[in-house]
Amino acid sequence: MRQRGFTLIEILISLFIGAILLGGVVATYVSMRVTTKDTMAIGELQEIGRLSLTLLRRDLEQIGFWGTFYDKSFSSNNSAGPANPVGDCFGGLNNGSFPDVTPTNFRPIYADFTTNGNALGCITGAKKNTEVLQLKFLEGEQIAVGAVNANKYYFIAQQEQAEFIAGPNVVALPNVNSTLWPYSHHAYYIADQQITIDSNQLSIPVLMRKRLTVNGQMTTETVIEGVEDIRFLFGIDIDGDSRVDSYRSVKKMTAADWERSEGVLTVQVIVLVRSLEPDPGIKLNNQTYTLGNDTDKVVHSFSDSYRRTVFSTTVQLYNMGSSAW
Repeated sequence: MRQRGFTLIEILISLFIGAILLGGVVATYVSMRVTTKDTMAIGELQEIGRLSLTLLRRDLEQIGFWGTFYDKSFSSNNSAGPANPVGDCFGGLNNGSFPDVTPTNFRPIYADFTTNGNALGCITGAKKNTEVLQLKFLEGEQIAVGAVNANKYYFIAQQEQAEFIAGPNVVALPNVNSTLWPYSHHAYYIADQQITIDSNQLSIPVLMRKRLTVNGQMTTETVIEGVEDIRFLFGIDIDGDSRVDSYRSVKKMTAADWERSEGVLTVQVIVLVRSLEPDPGIKLNNQTYTLGNDTDKVVHSFSDSYRRTVFSTTVQLYNMGSSAW
């Protein structure tokens, strides 16, 4: 039986249809790849922002709680502790790791603005024109003497007596009514670090922390990569009714505000996060990001290929205020 092959026209039509189908498949693949890349980049930014706010919220919410020590402030009569360590983070009077004999209130919360990269006497190499947050608080729940970490400091609380003590010196509690708590002193700041990704040397912004330890004193730690800037606005109670009367920037806070730390009721945290690597597939011209709505607001403008997002939250300091205890 005689068989016929495809004609030239049929072959051309088949090739044309095949090219259309192949083009559709390629277009779908490229689109899915771009969408996946965008989703991963957005997810990365959200994760950086979420972790930053969660970490700061966790520390801030502990401010002002001193276990079963019920006096309003520390003095030489109701508290004892070691000398502040060499290289301590210190901003203003009575603002080291432990209360001293200065006749001013011990500061559990303090913030500063650095123009030259140095701050609190312990931080060097911070990003210029950024803010620094210093916090001192009891961490977590009370513990038993047998659970003490030798590289941490602790707080022994009684109703009218308090003691700051290094882990190796915790042998026994003074009496059955005493409680033992982990004590932390953290100072957060922004710095730039050099890293290598796929053989490329990149400069990335990092949220850093100074942390009080027994062996290393104020130890430097890298906390979260991709945090480019951070601001703090403090909700102040002026008239003692445990309600926020105004929000003040770090630049507007005075020594009297910090000394009367029970007047700081809330902290608004604003974070600018950035992807770790540039995206060559996009060109985001004249990007503008505003941190805060106050008169000292910070406005950043960029014309590079990095993705960025601003996150913010307001943290209530439940243990502060004139009627908190």
